[in-house]
Amino acid sequence: MNEKMLNPELKNALLAFQKNEITEHFVYKKLSKGSKNKNQDVLSRISEDELRHYGIWKKYTRAEVKPDTLKIFFYVALVKLFSLTFAIKLMEKGEDNAQCSYKQIVNDFPEASQVMVEEERHEKELIALIDEDKLNYISSMILGLNDALVELTGTLAGLSFAFKNTRLIGIAGLITGIAAALSMMSSEYLAKKSDKGDKNPLKASLYTGIAYVIAVALLVMPFFIFHLYYTAIFSTLAIAVVVILFFTYFISVTKEVPFLSRFLEMSAISLGVAGLSFLIGYGLRAFLHVNM
Repeated sequence: MNEKMLNPELKNALLAFQKNEITEHFVYKKLSKGSKNKNQDVLSRISEDELRHYGIWKKYTRAEVKPDTLKIFFYVALVKLFSLTFAIKLMEKGEDNAQCSYKQIVNDFPEASQVMVEEERHEKELIALIDEDKLNYISSMILGLNDALVELTGTLAGLSFAFKNTRLIGIAGLITGIAAALSMMSSEYLAKKSDKGDKNPLKASLYTGIAYVIAVALLVMPFFIFHLYYTAIFSTLAIAVVVILFFTYFISVTKEVPFLSRFLEMSAISLGVAGLSFLIGYGLRAFLHVNM
């Protein structure tokens, strides 16, 4: 089929393919510049493949298409903020959708089969090339985050009803959280050192501690902002759910595991512990006749 035979609907579809290909060309090109060794080589080659795919569709549309600059910025920002793996896995999802679209036009455009094969090859190569420090220690990050969310939401909920003084609760929570982070770091260090695996014990403890401290800072923050203790504790629980949502999604994308079941399980544990601790705080306040 040549460009003269294109109907408007088909031409718009090819123009959409063009935009996607040229956009991904620039995304992979920018990612390759920030990578090293094998990662850089593979990303550069994929970038050139995407540019060639753009040329295939341009042959039919006879039109130049500008890339989606917002999408380029988005994926480059994801790499800087989170990880190369996370950004690439999200791009893979987009390529899966593109492959489904290519199947619909393969009878009209024989080149679509070649593009599909190359896109599938990209997926396999991208999965194979990734070797990131932060993902190697993701179990340590999960350990720190899970422990902080469960322990600190429970502690803050219990203290909220026991004391009802937001600043006092915030200071107590901060002290408890920092002490717990240091304890978790030392435990993770000793655990990894005794395992004698391929993970650096110091790095594992640092990833655990960093995840823990970030969670502590986020969860305690409302108690230094709000004066009403129930506003602060509900804000803390909302932040906990958002943190769980984000981190669960991150894990589900990078490790390709189910999202919803993990999110619901972790949320139920954190909120359940918080509710139980709140009742314990209420009981202790009544039993000890605390009036603050």
